Parts: sequence; C-alpha cells; structure tokens
Amino acid sequence: MAPAGLSVIVIGGGAAGFFGAIAAAEASPQASITLLEGGRDSLTKVRLSGGGRCNVTHSCFDPALLAQQYPRGGRALRGAFSRFQPQDTVAWFQRRGVRLKTEADGRMFPTTDDSATIVNCLQAEARRVGIQVRTRAAVTNISQTVRQSDPPFRVELKSGEVLWGDRILMATGSSPIGYRLAAGLGHRIVPPVPSLFTFTVRDTHLQALAGVSAAPVTVSLRLPESKPLSQTGPLLITHWGFSGPAVLKLSAWGARSLHQHRYRAILTVNWLPDRHFDALRTTLLDTKATWAKRQLTTQSPFPLTKRLWQYLLQHRAQLSPDLTWANLSKKQLNTLINSLLQDDYTVSGKGQFKDEFVTCGGIPLPEVNFKTLESRRCPGLFFAGEILDVDGITGGFNFQNAWTTGWIAGQSMARSAEISKSPSVADKTSESGQTLDPARNRQNG
Repeated sequence: MAPAGLSVIVIGGGAAGFFGAIAAAEASPQASITLLEGGRDSLTKVRLSGGGRCNVTHSCFDPALLAQQYPRGGRALRGAFSRFQPQDTVAWFQRRGVRLKTEADGRMFPTTDDSATIVNCLQAEARRVGIQVRTRAAVTNISQTVRQSDPPFRVELKSGEVLWGDRILMATGSSPIGYRLAAGLGHRIVPPVPSLFTFTVRDTHLQALAGVSAAPVTVSLRLPESKPLSQTGPLLITHWGFSGPAVLKLSAWGARSLHQHRYRAILTVNWLPDRHFDALRTTLLDTKATWAKRQLTTQSPFPLTKRLWQYLLQHRAQLSPDLTWANLSKKQLNTLINSLLQDDYTVSGKGQFKDEFVTCGGIPLPEVNFKTLESRRCPGLFFAGEILDVDGITGGFNFQNAWTTGWIAGQSMARSAEISKSPSVADKTSESGQTLDPARNRQNG
C-alpha cells in the first residue's frame, strides 16, 4: 500500500481519467486524489457514445485477438490485456450493479441501453472512494518542482490556483491542451489525425440511396505508394457517400495514409464477397434461363435490396432498365459481374462518425512503460486512454483501451515502491510560505 499522504492529480474527466482515479483510490485508500476536468461536465464522451447507449466494450476475451483490433498500439496492449481485459470490465461493472449485454456483432452495452447508467456508476464510485471531482478546472501548466521540500509536481489552473501532487495521471484524450502539457514535461507528440470516419463519394445516384445497407461486403482502399487495405462487414449508403462498420474499420487502418493523401483514394466494393467469379457467372446464367422474359431490374438473384440492385444495373453496369434476361449479351454479363465484384468509387473526402470521436497520434509508446503506464521521460507522470498513440476500430475497443490503461495506471501510481524521498507534505511550505497539508488539494475545491 502507498504511504499516507500520497497526493494524486488526475487531469481529464473522461472514461480513462475516472477509471484511473478509482483504481488508485482502491489500491491506496489513504491517498488524496483529485480529478480535474476543464469542461462544464465530466464523462461527456461516455454520455454521447453508441448513440447514447454507450458501447462499453467488446466480447473479445482473448488478449492476443483483442490486440489485433488496434491499428496502432496493439502490440503494447497485448500484455496490458493479460492483466485487465473485457472480462474484467464486465465483472467490474457487475460488482457495482451494472449488467452488460452482448449484441450479435460482439458489442457490449448496459442492459438499460442508456449511457447514463455507466456515467452514474462511475460518478457514484468516485464519490464512494473519496475522489474530489472538480469541473471547470482547466489546467494551464504542469511543472516539476526543484526543491526537495516540495511535492514533485506543481499544477497551475486557469483560475490562478496551484495544486501540488506526488503523481500525475494525464487522461486528456485528444485535447491539444493535453499534448501541450505533456510536451512541456519532455514528451514528443505524434501528430494527431482523425480515425474512424466515413467516406465522401460524389455520386448523386448513389446518394439517392441514403439509408440502404448491404451485408456483408468487402471494401478495399487503394492509395498511391501504399499497400491496399481491405475490410469486410456491413456497409451503409449515406447522403454523402459510404459509412457502416466496414468503412469505419477501413478508415481506422488507413487513417494516416488517407490524411497524407488528403482523403483522396479509390474505394473498391465487392458487393458479394462470398461468391467467386465463376459461381456468380453460373448464377446469372441460370437466372437468364429461368427468367428469360423478365426485366433484370425486377428479378435479382442476389440478397441485395431492390433499390441497390437497380442502381448497380443502371448506373454501374450501364444496362437499360428495360433489358430482359433473354437479351443480356455475354459482354453485358461480364460487365455486370465486374460491377458486382469490383465496383470502383472515387473517395473525395471524409465525413465524421457522430458516435465516435477518435484520433490516432499522441504520446509515442516507446516513451511509456506499458507495465505501469508511467512516463520513461518524467518519473511520476502516468498516461491513460486516447492521449497515448493508441486507437482501435469501432465496436467498444477504444473504451476498452481507456478501462485497461486507466486501471493499470491507477494501480501503478498507488503502489509505486518509491513515493517520494522528501519529508511528509504536512511539513512543507510553498513558495509563498503557506503550509502544504495533505488535505490542501481537497480544500481548494
């Protein structure tokens, strides 16, 4: 257990910040823990996620397989997941009266389908373990103290108030302020760019199908001087282009390359990935023989919606809407097959994914000890969540990163073998000569 008087300051009132603060408090009940959130409310991203339902985690319980769902940071997380993974997340919430359910695609939500269930649980737990949660408490600077009589860190707030801490946990997500504070403590920053976004495709006929979905499809991305990327899953047509799990996963894996090429690329859609060319040709020829007098637009042999089938025939294969199966030529048949298996679209930009706010970039992972989440450049400084150069695909994986890194950082802060070689903070004085007592950070609120 950490010695009495340990002062922990958590910067960032999101999922990772709350989880880290609670883990530290549970590991060291005697510690003074203050959580600072610059905004008006805490846990705002948790409230908004999953369309207001909160996709807490994913039912992938194999650490090695779980780590493969992270375009950046998977290797570092594999060991971390052996210590705290989705099963532990489920158990953590269940012990606090929150049950989770698993949907068909593996995503896990509270059984209430209400993100407030998760928010209320985290806030109640923070109160129970004695964490002082302060909102509208924006941090403007963190510095390391030089006098041995002072705690290691001096934290300045926008209000002018100064707090002192033995341990700092930075869980500021993709906030530029968090990057600036970390850089001031000696860290490099991998430039952040968006991850998890939709694709803009300027095709009025396609956009007229907004709301139509297809599953599964395989989408492949071609960028200059980059290896092709591919994902399989549901696809959603929108009024600006393409969305859905397949596109969002593809955007995560291609985030940096797409940013480099200003979100210009060629997207190839295989509308029937479970059928090869020869099998597809056989199906079409059988349909031609069976429904010879019918128009192609009225008789689809594939599990595609009528509107999508008609779009592919008329606007991708360039076939007349009056064409009958009997009059389908060999050349037209091959054109249709190519439109079904290799349908190319020009991506001209990116949209946003309203349920996720994810970036790749942040603190370079070699600068962090992933056994403890402590900085290798600034002892006593810890990181958790999206401030790290870690990001996952859609489906609850980014929240799992927050829970895992927050839990490990919280445990590590509280259980560090060396807290401080200086005297008890109760005997210290500040630059202005004021007494710094262990409860001071609590009283400042």
